[in-house]
Amino acid sequence: MISRDITPKLVYLASKFPIVTLTGPRQSGKSTLLKNLFSEYRYVSLENPDLRELATNDPNGFLATYSNKVILDEIQRVPSLFSYLQTHVDNVGEEGMYLLAGSQNFQLMQGISQSLAGRTALLKLLPFSRRELNEADRLPTTIDDQIFKGFYPRIYDKDIAPTDYYPAYIQTYVERDVRDILKVTDLNKFIKFIRLGAGRIGQILNMTALANETGISASTAEVWMSVLEASYICYRLEPNYNNYNKRVIKSPKLYFYDTGLAANLLGLTSSEQLATFYMRGALFENLVINQFIKTSYNNGVTPDLTFWRDSQGNEIDLINTADLKMWAYEIKSGLTFNRDFFKGLEKWGKLSDTPARQLAVIYGGDEDFSTSQGSVIGFQKTF
Repeated sequence: MISRDITPKLVYLASKFPIVTLTGPRQSGKSTLLKNLFSEYRYVSLENPDLRELATNDPNGFLATYSNKVILDEIQRVPSLFSYLQTHVDNVGEEGMYLLAGSQNFQLMQGISQSLAGRTALLKLLPFSRRELNEADRLPTTIDDQIFKGFYPRIYDKDIAPTDYYPAYIQTYVERDVRDILKVTDLNKFIKFIRLGAGRIGQILNMTALANETGISASTAEVWMSVLEASYICYRLEPNYNNYNKRVIKSPKLYFYDTGLAANLLGLTSSEQLATFYMRGALFENLVINQFIKTSYNNGVTPDLTFWRDSQGNEIDLINTADLKMWAYEIKSGLTFNRDFFKGLEKWGKLSDTPARQLAVIYGGDEDFSTSQGSVIGFQKTF
């Protein structure tokens, strides 16, 4: 098993809270991690119809059988169980009683907010980070291979071709999660919506245009996008519109949690196609931002990431706010550094009064160095 960076935080929180909840996309490795780290715990999957029926119809009997040191997988399948869990852990008063896992974040968080607030620690496990794969000597050599292959554990565990894995993943996701949550009758239209979303990676998200192109209402598009976000397919990067000047873009940009999934949705069938693909820069940008997100989640921290763009086209690809400071990054996929990459950073630095030491260009090369304008970070070496 490839070691996961979230492990120390997960073990620590299990010693402090009666319940730890691990969420994330389907097949991100949640169950495997929990079963390996907590081998003394009993594993119960509520995907099992018999166990789900018992938990639904006799929750007290279910918790009497599985009273302590239990991994409850796909807990959102029995939302009524949350309130009984609350009473049970309050009565027992021990730490590390239950480890909950689930992939439908919308239903899971609804149950937690209503019944388990203050009783559970929350962690998010995304597919592998580049660091995790590199430590295991499994990281694909080139950036194009990394973008195309993506980071879902099963691809590496079973050596599955991305062209075989991702279509099956999308089909399963749509037929299970989407049908359960949205009751969508036209699944093909929903898949079209996801594909059109992939074509907007790194762009300002215009929900009305996306809805029109899909053939649905703007309100339906917003609901569908919310479900994609809740199930960790994609996310919106919000703009940083502190009042540096009044002519700033206030709409979000769209990204996917996994570039391999996005590349497949875009119709790519090999990593070689990326060399001349019109969206290579956007996919590389997506890859970089995902590493920031994974690093934060693996440390149990919610990332504070934004971007900045004004009406004149000046732009900062990523602003990471941490420890009350803002760190700004321009992201370029090329292997060669160009000082012009600092143009937007310098403008924003003056507007926001941010020093050069907090400005950086991340590019596709493998060398790190400093300039008077800011740092230059080689993605292959540093990330």
